[in-house]
Amino acid sequence: MNTRNQIKISFPAISINERVSRAVVSAFLVQVDPTVEELADIRTAVSEAVTNSIVHGYRKSEGNVDLQIKILENREVYIRIKDRGCGIEDIKKAMEPLYTTAPEEERAGLGFAVMQSFMDKLHVRSKVGEGTTVIMRKKLGDNQCQTK
Repeated sequence: MNTRNQIKISFPAISINERVSRAVVSAFLVQVDPTVEELADIRTAVSEAVTNSIVHGYRKSEGNVDLQIKILENREVYIRIKDRGCGIEDIKKAMEPLYTTAPEEERAGLGFAVMQSFMDKLHVRSKVGEGTTVIMRKKLGDNQCQTK
């Protein structure tokens, strides 16, 4: 896994920073010229992961969310989102569509399903009381205009 470029940022786990994370991802990935669809997929997956950290990881507590983006060789994008929140007791259960730990906030429970559908790979590590790390990867196409 040769890294061509990377960025790491940390920000407070407050809802406005979910938008900031999407903007950072967009700005950083401009250098590899993703398609509009690829960029939208990645932005959506990042948004879901960051929202999970803010809403579920920290719940009513404070903390930071760490975002790392790497551009690997062969136009592969690696994204890691980490919190030091409450952690996930049962990752398999949490990844089931419609499962949510925040029904009072009218959460749909589709965050992990969305991440899986928009990214090529999704890996979740978590430890109760220590936090959660979400790692996602997506291989970008060559983005060359094709004529018929």
